[in-house]
Amino acid sequence: MRITKLGHACVRIEHEGTTVVLDPGGFTAPDAVDGADAVLVTHEHPDHYVADTLRRADAPVHTIEGVAAHVRSDAPDLVERLQVVAPGESFTVGSISVRAVGELHAVIHPELPRITNSGYLLDLGGTKVFHPGDALTGPGEPVDLLLVPVSAPWLRVAEAIDFAREVGAPRNLAIHDRVYSEAGLGIVDGHLQRFLEPAGQTYTRLPDGHDL
Repeated sequence: MRITKLGHACVRIEHEGTTVVLDPGGFTAPDAVDGADAVLVTHEHPDHYVADTLRRADAPVHTIEGVAAHVRSDAPDLVERLQVVAPGESFTVGSISVRAVGELHAVIHPELPRITNSGYLLDLGGTKVFHPGDALTGPGEPVDLLLVPVSAPWLRVAEAIDFAREVGAPRNLAIHDRVYSEAGLGIVDGHLQRFLEPAGQTYTRLPDGHDL
């Protein structure tokens, strides 16, 4: 198993000859999808979904109906590669099993309508990795690695801490980290380490292109 942090909310996961890329959005280099067997997109926001990036890889795009509607509108050439999944639905990409988790994006402001969002729980030969997208909806089962959002207009550091503690993964890798400066991220890192490590949960934030 190899997990590479590729910019903001994007990670590349390789397991037994299968490569899956999650959320290659606008803060991620387009070549993140090169060679992917499948691309998974949690929701429609441009820091998670960019049509031109999806065009680089001749791979199925697994996503929810909210994203699929955008693809049909602004990138009809990609429609034949869409694999639309519903919350709770499971599917397989090569050696990797996947389950869609949750239905709604986190609240940005009470007066803004909530869009749809589904995270993905990936089973890599018994090692489970969870990417929540832009939500604090847990997978409802134990996981080995949580990809934990650490900076967003919809997120306070206390919420990130409580989410990681609720999921209870022994390993936590920071994602969604383009919104804050390095100084701000340093503060967040310190808080997450302070609260998670005494409970036996590790926390790591990697530079882009580095592997866990």
